[in-house]
Parts: sequence; C-alpha cells; structure tokens
Amino acid sequence: MERGGYIYILTNKNQTVLYTGVTSNLGNRIHEHRTGFYKDSFTSRYNITKLVYYEGFTDIEDAIHREKQIKAGSRQKKLDLINGFNPEWKDLTNTVE
Repeated sequence: MERGGYIYILTNKNQTVLYTGVTSNLGNRIHEHRTGFYKDSFTSRYNITKLVYYEGFTDIEDAIHREKQIKAGSRQKKLDLINGFNPEWKDLTNTVE
C-alpha cells in the first residue's frame, strides 16, 4: 500500500533557524512541534513552530528522498525555496489540510 507524505520547513519567530522535516501527516506533526510534544527536540529547544514551506507527495519514499535533497543543500537554497513559495514568510499552518 502506498502512503503519501510531506516535506516541510519550519522557522522560529525571528527567522534565524530553519528546520526541515518529513511526515505522513503534516497537520498532526505541526501540532506536535507547536505544543512541544517532544520536549528535548531541536524544534522545542529553539521554539521552531512557524511553517513557511511544504511539498506534498503521493509516496512517502518520494518525500523522504526530497527531504534528503533539501537537507543536503545550502541555507541559501532553502531560503530560495521559501522565498519562491512564500515570499512574505507567512505562517502556512492554516493552509494545511
């Protein structure tokens, strides 16, 4: 059975830290980041809760592959992705299904 997935990029209030992740349920995962579900996680320590970029995939394996591509890229490449998709760096949480 194929299962879809998402890659996403979060940032903090001052947009100084970027976090790239992959999940099969974006809405639920963002909720976990926002509530500090994993207390000792990188995102909890740096208060990274603002969704600024995401891509959806029909196959989770494709999402994992894309996450690895993004993580291997430079910070500038991540900034270019965000600026092309969300130039105002608005929180996109309410656009997630």
